[in-house]
Amino acid sequence: MDAINTKLYRNNYRLTGQRKAVLNVMMENKGRHLSAEEVLWEARKRIPNIGIATVYRTLEKLASLDILYKSMFESNKFRYELSEDDKHHHHHVVCLSCGQISEVSGDLLYELESKLDQQGYRIIDHELKFYGYCPLCNKDS
Repeated sequence: MDAINTKLYRNNYRLTGQRKAVLNVMMENKGRHLSAEEVLWEARKRIPNIGIATVYRTLEKLASLDILYKSMFESNKFRYELSEDDKHHHHHVVCLSCGQISEVSGDLLYELESKLDQQGYRIIDHELKFYGYCPLCNKDS
């Protein structure tokens, strides 16, 4: 939480009650990839009158401050997760049956990034998604 508070302070971002509710939802769901609608649902348990526009703005701002990581898994639908550090080097497996999103730890693209670096590219981040069936859904088929 200290790192988050530092980022908020450095960027003069004040946590109102509604913004804090959104951040708390994300912190309580560490490792999960939540849509804005899912965050809204959870935040309304704390603040019933919080609106979807506030949730979207807060998620976008927290992502711009590298507090959250924003990724698109479904067409035109972003999901957010709490950022563990300033670099996002883990990958995802998305189940085509149940929609479960699992993380694959380790930087699988390190070698490719190194080759691109040698060719003069400056890579800032990368994202890799695998699509298939989770062990439970694969067992059922």
